Amino acid sequence: MTEPKGRSGSRRRFLNLAGAIAALAVLGTGSAKVGTATETCRLAVLGDSLAAGYGVDFADAFPAQLERALAGAGITCEVLNAGVSGDTSAGGLSRIDWVLGDEPTHILIELGGNDALRALPVETLEANLAGIIETAQAAGVRVKLAGMLAPPNLGARYTEAFADVYPRLAERYDVPLYPFFLDGAIEDRDLMADDGIHPNAQGVAVIVERILPHVVTWLNGAAG
Repeated sequence: MTEPKGRSGSRRRFLNLAGAIAALAVLGTGSAKVGTATETCRLAVLGDSLAAGYGVDFADAFPAQLERALAGAGITCEVLNAGVSGDTSAGGLSRIDWVLGDEPTHILIELGGNDALRALPVETLEANLAGIIETAQAAGVRVKLAGMLAPPNLGARYTEAFADVYPRLAERYDVPLYPFFLDGAIEDRDLMADDGIHPNAQGVAVIVERILPHVVTWLNGAAG
């Protein structure tokens, strides 16, 4: 049976509209991932010399290597180097507003090593890191915390109290924790500079390799 021309044209337009709506519905069911047109990803690494890249070329510093690794994992994300050599947690707290001025979507906090080297009070470390987290979260920025360990020569009481700060803050503020930033590098002398504190370029690559899956999960909206 042949439909009248007007009715046939209306029906085709209806079917085309219905198809477009169905396509949009299918697209809407997928979760948006960072690095797509739906969201611009800017990750600031707020840290000390380990973030700044002490002893290595800028292109081999942790933020630069992480950005390349994320690209290799299919995630487009600008990684900002907000590291300052010698910085303590107090220095990080004093700079957080400046870092937020770059409008990051995410902040990875890598601080505490210099607090430990100076045997600064653990309570001060915790208060400073808490202040950084609270400021970032108030600005709507997603936070990930990287843990640090104190040298064993400072004694068991100090090192245990120091290590406990990071998981306690992660639980209090519901932020993902990467337990030890230097994991994979500090155990191998070939991956560290002569000072035994800073990783060389190869050591940074190992750190990035270890932390990458956690960062990818975090950027994609899971716990990380």
